[in-house]
Amino acid sequence: MHVLLGILGSIITILILLKRLADLGIDLAGLNPFLWHRRRQWRMKVERNPISAISSPMELTALLMTATAKIDGDMSSEEKRALLSSMEKEFQLSKRDAADLLIASAYLLGDGIALHKNLDSVIRPGLDNFSEVQARSALELLEEVCNIDAAGNELKREFIERIRQIFDARFAPQGKWQ
Repeated sequence: MHVLLGILGSIITILILLKRLADLGIDLAGLNPFLWHRRRQWRMKVERNPISAISSPMELTALLMTATAKIDGDMSSEEKRALLSSMEKEFQLSKRDAADLLIASAYLLGDGIALHKNLDSVIRPGLDNFSEVQARSALELLEEVCNIDAAGNELKREFIERIRQIFDARFAPQGKWQ
């Protein structure tokens, strides 16, 4: 009987200590590796830059067009008009939808540092959704944006060339044994 009372007393003591630890903010459930992994995956998904989660070819192309226009500073009104007309014509959007897409692209781009530093990791998630025709069209649209004005063309051409290399690596014709 005294052994049973000792065991019950030990269990109660452990439960009281666990309650005290929980009151202090120390949760032993956090030691669960499966819970830790799930929380880490969710945190990485929530805290990452939203431009690296774009998978729609149209949204990604609009973002790249906006980045090309803003690479040498803020967009001029001429560049904005050209971007809007290109989006309306190429993506078959209404004026309002094209303006919304341009605003969203400019907001997601921000200062553009995240895109220019991690261009490959931004394009890769949406690259599988591009068809070869869409990739060629995207590069043509970027060239149109580059040809709007002469200022900053060298920066724009370098940026477009980096994008072209990524698209060419994805859509290059495969050899017979590759």
